[in-house]
Amino acid sequence: MSVSKNVGGRDRLVRGVLAAVLTVIAIKTLTSGRRRTAVLAAIGALGFGFNATTCYCGTNEALGIDTTGE
Repeated sequence: MSVSKNVGGRDRLVRGVLAAVLTVIAIKTLTSGRRRTAVLAAIGALGFGFNATTCYCGTNEALGIDTTGE
């Protein structure tokens, strides 16, 4: 299965930063006892981290968005 890249440039950088920020939020909320918020933040962090590392986003593909040419 070949997946074409559709995330690049600033979009990739922003997704990486969001993944890092959501990871910090997940850890802080988990330590304060708010598990639901921590799980949601962790899921978001995993999603943005996946997009940033693989340069692929299913939502971008569905909407016909390609930011690799920025």
